[in-house]
Amino acid sequence: MGSCVIFDLDGTLIDTEKYYRIAWPAAAEKFGYEMTDEMALSLRSLGRPHAPKQFREWFGESCDYGAIREYRKQLMEELIEKGGMDLKEGAIELLTFLKNHNITVAMATANEYARTERYLKKIGLFHYFDKIICADMVKAGKPSPDIYEYAVKALGAKPEKCYAVEDSPNGVKSAYGAGCKVIYVPDQTPMEDSLQEYVYRVVEKLIDITTLFS
Repeated sequence: MGSCVIFDLDGTLIDTEKYYRIAWPAAAEKFGYEMTDEMALSLRSLGRPHAPKQFREWFGESCDYGAIREYRKQLMEELIEKGGMDLKEGAIELLTFLKNHNITVAMATANEYARTERYLKKIGLFHYFDKIICADMVKAGKPSPDIYEYAVKALGAKPEKCYAVEDSPNGVKSAYGAGCKVIYVPDQTPMEDSLQEYVYRVVEKLIDITTLFS
């Protein structure tokens, strides 16, 4: 097998991270906790067991992460219903380019499969993907490498032949840990200097990724 491209979902292909920045603090507040914007940003793509541990460190051992997360999910649905779910610029053009060039396309997202499938079908992207790997398929979520290791194995590919497209530090570390070449597309924040060693290429727009295969 030749090159593969593995995409994150939120903030990479769909413009939803802006909603998480609203929903996480609001959900925490409902349960009596104060979450800063910086804290909310640090949760981008953060999976289990890392997220529950982080909440306990912030808010104490009695913090019910599961309850906060469930309410956050409800708020996310409301925000998306009200504000819409837009594709990131160049998403369809890039996916079409990859398909036309017979490049295998997969997804490795911190979401559960049911939500991922529903969202991808809603925005018309589901048919572009050869494999869809989700957080509920692996033991540990991002930034652990499990999800990208699973994706690489499912594709029957070599890690060094896989490009991982990410927008968050947690996603970058996960993909790098699995041996993938990480392409960083900044979304809510510029790339942190601490990520330099993990990132193969930084692009401003998704369509810029086509230059790697032209």
